[in-house]
Amino acid sequence: MNHIFDFFLDTYRNKETYVIALEAIVFITGILSVWYAKQENILVYPSGLIATIIAVYLLFKDDLYGDMMMNFYFSIMSVYGWWNWARKKDNEKVVKISRTNSNEKLIGFGLFLLTMIITYAVYKTSGIQIETSNYIDIFTSGLFFTGMWYMAKKKIENWTLWIIADIITVPLYAYRGWGMLSLQYLIFTVLAIQAYFLWKKSLGKSPQPLLK
Repeated sequence: MNHIFDFFLDTYRNKETYVIALEAIVFITGILSVWYAKQENILVYPSGLIATIIAVYLLFKDDLYGDMMMNFYFSIMSVYGWWNWARKKDNEKVVKISRTNSNEKLIGFGLFLLTMIITYAVYKTSGIQIETSNYIDIFTSGLFFTGMWYMAKKKIENWTLWIIADIITVPLYAYRGWGMLSLQYLIFTVLAIQAYFLWKKSLGKSPQPLLK
């Protein structure tokens, strides 16, 4: 057990105190954000904004451009999602939990590919040597970007993408020395699995529009 703790804590021995403090804030607010998303609570977005804005700085500082772009995009999509989830008509939520239709699946796949291409281009132009971990980062960035867009639309498929990307990110962040964030994504995975079944249960109670 001590070896596990040492693995996560050793990377923090030489880190600046303020970096550790910022990562702790990202850890807490990030988990809160996923918890609120699970409950379909609009507080997912303000708490998520705190986490993503700080993460952009931390990841830029560590030359992790794929993850940095992902969190920058999360910040933008959080503003859109906040507005979209807040919309009401006759005191009823305009956006409700639903499944993606054919057009949304196609858009999501296009967004996934476009994200990977852009992230790869950013790495190439930055002059940083692209290693195996960076290619994994490029792939998960595509999943996360698409998942965030689906979440803003309250599409249940967002959780499937989160689960896959979270599972991949746990060892990736541990390898890069971000032990706290690695643990965070492990918690994200558990919450995302719970959220999928909770949203699926809610989906079964609501009439669904015809898929195109």
